[in-house]
Amino acid sequence: MPRKPSRTNAPHAAHDRVRRDHASEKAEDYVEAIAEVIAAQGQCRNADLARRFGVSHVTTLRIIDRLVSLGLVQTVPYGPLELTKKGKRLAARCAERHQLVLDFLLALDVPAEIAEVDAEGIEHHVSPETLKKFAQFLRQKQ
Repeated sequence: MPRKPSRTNAPHAAHDRVRRDHASEKAEDYVEAIAEVIAAQGQCRNADLARRFGVSHVTTLRIIDRLVSLGLVQTVPYGPLELTKKGKRLAARCAERHQLVLDFLLALDVPAEIAEVDAEGIEHHVSPETLKKFAQFLRQKQ
């Protein structure tokens, strides 16, 4: 029987990780969305993101400014958004992680609509070790 992990050694460690995950969650969602919109439409503009996330133009501008400062996105006034190499790598990792979590949930017979919504949240908080176990589980199930 697996042992329950002890939280007494570092009770703040789990909370620290969740705070870090939340801090990067929005950037990950946005670079992944930019990549998806570019793949579907050939280019991505601020308005595309505002519609996709159901937020204001000003909200997406603030987030895009942050992504530019992080070196993930390049843009020019009134021009489309472009992912930098760093942004493309992050978008690809996010898409792979999302797909793996989604596939795992579907393998557990979670209904597709629920699995998609749940994967969107879980993907930001799952550790690399857990993702490896998800992949291992999926390989064994095949």
